[in-house]
Amino acid sequence: MDSKDVLIEAFGRLDGLVDAAVEGLSEEQLAWRVSATGNSIAWLVWHLTRIQDDHLAGVIGTDQLWPAAGWQERFGLPFDPQATGYGHSSEDVEQVRGISADLLAGYFHAVNRATKSFLTDITPAGLDRVVDERWDPPVTMGVRLVSVLSDALQHVGQAAYVRGLIRAGSSES
Repeated sequence: MDSKDVLIEAFGRLDGLVDAAVEGLSEEQLAWRVSATGNSIAWLVWHLTRIQDDHLAGVIGTDQLWPAAGWQERFGLPFDPQATGYGHSSEDVEQVRGISADLLAGYFHAVNRATKSFLTDITPAGLDRVVDERWDPPVTMGVRLVSVLSDALQHVGQAAYVRGLIRAGSSES
């Protein structure tokens, strides 16, 4: 298995993890927050998808699916089209509500399909290509992909944890 295959496998696992985090939850459950400053499942999944969409489009040189494929309109969030959730306040997180599990999963799957499609043709030299010189050392495509994957895994894990809290709370009533 080469690096490309490892990345395809890793990004492929996100599909089931995102589905498991959102499936069967109501819009209210998806927007529920552990505390006034906690992140909701809806915000976590939206954010991890926006980061993947933004970062991959940036290094591939394509349009983000968020505005280009109409996802921004479907979500109807009051954010700048380039917003990814990075630096969002608690008040911003609160705005990510009224969103269905199907919409969250649909956007994620569209972005992840584009990512996996891009990965099918990546070469070792492509993974070594510098995509961001603002860092020391400069960031390569491979490092950027691992960064996006790491962020997504952390956030989908947080969403699964919040889901567990919701389920535990509903079984006690």
